[in-house]
Amino acid sequence: SDSKLFKTAPGPGRLPLYEGKMIHQFESGLTEPRFWLVEADARKKLAGRDGDSGQDLGYGRSRLGIRAIGRSTDSRTLIVGPIPPNSFCGNSLLVSKLSRHDETFLPALQAILNSFVFDYWIRQTVSANLNMFFIMQVPVPRIAVTDKSFGPITNRAARLICTTPDFDDLAKSVGLRSHKDGAIDTAERAQLRAELDGLVAHLYGLSESEFTHILSTFPLVQDAVKVDAHNAFRRVASGLIQ
Repeated sequence: SDSKLFKTAPGPGRLPLYEGKMIHQFESGLTEPRFWLVEADARKKLAGRDGDSGQDLGYGRSRLGIRAIGRSTDSRTLIVGPIPPNSFCGNSLLVSKLSRHDETFLPALQAILNSFVFDYWIRQTVSANLNMFFIMQVPVPRIAVTDKSFGPITNRAARLICTTPDFDDLAKSVGLRSHKDGAIDTAERAQLRAELDGLVAHLYGLSESEFTHILSTFPLVQDAVKVDAHNAFRRVASGLIQ
């Protein structure tokens, strides 16, 4: 219903519209935007009856987006990726509404939502379309800044997310210097993801046999990826990953 606001080219005062296909797990900007919106017009639409008084409407900071299309037959059902500041989102994305104070939880939350454990749970109920009704039914470990697992999970997830200058503010909020601390090497990213899956599985209190079963339910995921996650689970248990 807002398509009349969409412009097909960038221009002064216009910000990009993010769509589901533009993100993947821990990644954004996979394709170029198709549409842009005049910021002033979009602000009026977002503000609604309250009117635009210059209030914080959320689009000016980092957020996380969830693809609204998620099939249980895909290699991964739940796709959660970072949304950069100063961008709007279409209805193919479910978008977080965390306050600026809670921004430091974004990396850890993405790590949990992108884990094999969370995805396993979602796959039991979703057939093709995702909405927050499904997301809100899945248990999420309560993780606080003071928990010993918060730093290791946040650092790894932030290094996966913060690979462009758009995410410098987010990087600094969680202890990185800038996007230059981000991981862009394919092998390093794979290792970080495996370690995150191991750490998150332990957050859920799973046994090794339970985690092995979960991994076995992803037939389209490469065996090497599942082996790496399984080995990471063991290293976390032995204290080699902290």
